[in-house]
Amino acid sequence: MAKVDLSFSYGHKKAVAFYTLGCKVNQYETEVMAELFKKAGYEVVDFDEKADVYVINTCTVTSRSDMKSRQEIRKARKKNSDAVVVAVGCYVQVSPDEVFSLPEVDIAIGTKNKDKIVELVEEFIEKKEKINIVNDIMKQRKYEEFEASAYTERTRAFIKIQDGCNQYCTYCIIPYARGPVRSRKPESIIEEAKRFADLGYKEIVLTGIHIASYGKDLKNVGLLDVIKMIHEIEGIKRIRLSSIEPTFLTEEFISEISKLEKMCRHYHVSLQSGCDETLKRMGRKYTTEEYKKVIERLRQYIEDVAITTDVMVGFPGETEEEFDKTYNFLKDICFSKLHVFKYSRRKGTKAYNFPNQVPNSVKEERSKKLIELSNECEHQFMSKFIGKTLDVLFEQAVKDKEDYVEGLTDNYLRVAVNGDVNLLRNEILPVKIKEIKNDLLLGEIEGF
Repeated sequence: MAKVDLSFSYGHKKAVAFYTLGCKVNQYETEVMAELFKKAGYEVVDFDEKADVYVINTCTVTSRSDMKSRQEIRKARKKNSDAVVVAVGCYVQVSPDEVFSLPEVDIAIGTKNKDKIVELVEEFIEKKEKINIVNDIMKQRKYEEFEASAYTERTRAFIKIQDGCNQYCTYCIIPYARGPVRSRKPESIIEEAKRFADLGYKEIVLTGIHIASYGKDLKNVGLLDVIKMIHEIEGIKRIRLSSIEPTFLTEEFISEISKLEKMCRHYHVSLQSGCDETLKRMGRKYTTEEYKKVIERLRQYIEDVAITTDVMVGFPGETEEEFDKTYNFLKDICFSKLHVFKYSRRKGTKAYNFPNQVPNSVKEERSKKLIELSNECEHQFMSKFIGKTLDVLFEQAVKDKEDYVEGLTDNYLRVAVNGDVNLLRNEILPVKIKEIKNDLLLGEIEGF
């Protein structure tokens, strides 16, 4: 075990560093943990710097995620042999013994009790005894209040509205890492959204493990109700949803959100496969025909809507014929962007033991084909807006081009203009689109 010498500090403050793997929920939870440390008098520093405490917020969605989590835990110990190394999150929850046995780990926290992280660090410093705090998440029935009052990204604030998943897709370990669906109380969500509005944030992104399930464990409230409540908050200009299940996007829901002017015209509608046989083996609860109707509805009700999706290649039993069905389905719909994943065998899931596992070389070949298709469709979608004027929420300087500033339209197009980032950041301004360059739309601000 590492000896604990916290004499190293930043301006007499103890220093803490974070490394976050995985999804937007993890990023949100890291922000909250960072805030807890700040309130306790810690200085938050970059993970590459020397710190007194290192927190690795782990991911377990694939075996590769587990490996990456272990790598970062080892790196933390190498940076400062005297530091306190804390592993938290999904990998810890699913494989507690494996993580706790790592010699570099001083404290292991699962997907619950992250709100106690500072107390646990202080306890370890005092007693110098390793701490393992992983509870049975499958018994958890109440949403654990864990919220941020600030966010490092200055223009968009993420709000976690639920945790857990009841879907149990055959390839996915997340229900075992996050437990059953628990929804956050609407008044708590609205309070946090108002706080962000007061701090000057223009865009709210609602996130969770399975946001379509929001409200299933509450009485008389659902996702649409929360969206409408946030829509009333002065100062909030945009509301964006993270990934959502197609089965949730009913005609009634789409019709209602199409009337809300603050709703971003971007929906990430999870697909996974464009072949019914593959979807069935995955345990997905819709057919390609049902999915296509959802996309048609979105396009019918919302002009210039951007629709992105996730697609997995090489799922066990995926034949050439099944892949061709997926390819043709995707080509027909022509999403504004595809997020392509190669199936990764994950111990603890049903699909781990499925026959006819697909060779890596075949997965690689299919992945390349879909990425090419995605690039074609993305370019086609972007081209529609040349000559048009779009409102852009500016965020940051373009990498390696400091005299250009980039931001997002409500329909998730990245736009860059010539300008000063200090003047434009956090402003929503109309931009006349001129051309496409390096996956960016280039334009000029109108009347500024």
